[in-house]
Amino acid sequence: MRRFSVRALCLGLTLGAAWASPATDLYQAATGRALREYYGWSTADLPALSEKYRGILEERCAPAGDACDFATARGVLGDLLREFGDAHMAVRDPEAALRLQEVSQDLAVPRTGARVVRVEGGLLVVSLMPGSPAEQGGLKVNDLLTTVNGEAAGKRGAVNAAVGPNEFIRLERAGAPLQVTLRRAGQAEQSLSLSTRILQARDVPTLGWAGPDGRVAVISYPTFLPSDASELFLARLQEAKAAGARALVVDLRFNGGGSLAECVAAASVFAPVQYRMQFRQGSQTYRGLNGAEPRPLDLLVNGDRPGVWTGPAAILVGPNTASCSEVFTFFARQAGVLAVGEATRGVGNSGVTFGPLPDGGVMAVTILRAFTADGQPLPERITPDVLAPLDIGLLTTQGRDTTLEAALQALQAGAADQTPAVGAP
Repeated sequence: MRRFSVRALCLGLTLGAAWASPATDLYQAATGRALREYYGWSTADLPALSEKYRGILEERCAPAGDACDFATARGVLGDLLREFGDAHMAVRDPEAALRLQEVSQDLAVPRTGARVVRVEGGLLVVSLMPGSPAEQGGLKVNDLLTTVNGEAAGKRGAVNAAVGPNEFIRLERAGAPLQVTLRRAGQAEQSLSLSTRILQARDVPTLGWAGPDGRVAVISYPTFLPSDASELFLARLQEAKAAGARALVVDLRFNGGGSLAECVAAASVFAPVQYRMQFRQGSQTYRGLNGAEPRPLDLLVNGDRPGVWTGPAAILVGPNTASCSEVFTFFARQAGVLAVGEATRGVGNSGVTFGPLPDGGVMAVTILRAFTADGQPLPERITPDVLAPLDIGLLTTQGRDTTLEAALQALQAGAADQTPAVGAP
């Protein structure tokens, strides 16, 4: 979601000797901020939960005393937030905070150029930066990395293996080549060495093609965090139109959100968008028109014109589709776009701001509730029009993307339904 400016916070509380350690400092900073700023949909008693878990933290910290570490507090805060029941709230450690900064500010960092997510059996390559070392080295989208530098990757029997996406990024940042074992559909398992290069931290939308005639444009949209996320998407869409695309698929299955202004602007390629935010005090509206944030005159002159894309379209969604990507999907569906895949994460009806914590990490606190232009709350999650879970086994052994296949079938069926019968007037 959109990041708002945040100021350093001073709690001004007097602490006893038993409540003075790195862990207790972190806990107090995080819960204090949540108590002051939270404005979401949870009805749980946050003050009571804060006191409950304060006691739990004191018990866990008792053996270490003043040396009780930040990691202990992060564990307790995670339990507190799960019980609180707002999935948008989170405490991120310093490394995750650094990554957030790198992507949102589009900094230059060592990268292979591969974006991976944790799945059963390994790390799935979901996008590749064009021209990156990973692409030039032979890696392909939908490859499954089963080991990285000799260690198991992804999940094994639903248990996280040693190397996940964060560990992969940490290894990239070290700058040394990564030795991976990969599984690719129709081929024997193979080894590959992935070098790194200084690249943009962000992942950009990429354009591919699918369908029996190869004329269905597939735009993989990885994040709304960068300040030009909507511009990049619009550029890929215009490329697809210029190349004669007859239908459009937008892949948001691994898009965790980003800037509200960017996702609202991007969703307006289908129809004008108005997104209302309600805060503790006051409200604000974000608008999108033809893929951009409009000026007032644009709304008067162009507000009733068709969107940038008016042809058949579908959006691929799943459990990793979260926050701003749920907002994008909601408004696209209002314009008649199909949602295909699995139910989304369930944080599409609120927004967060990030604030610093004593350990160098950040805390995401829900500060707004989301509404349509006519005052209706946005749903917390998207339930797809066509249920089509991604089968990782088929994807990595046979190259079949079951979710994309279902979207192509739905688009083809819709096109057939709109074709006039022979001899019709």
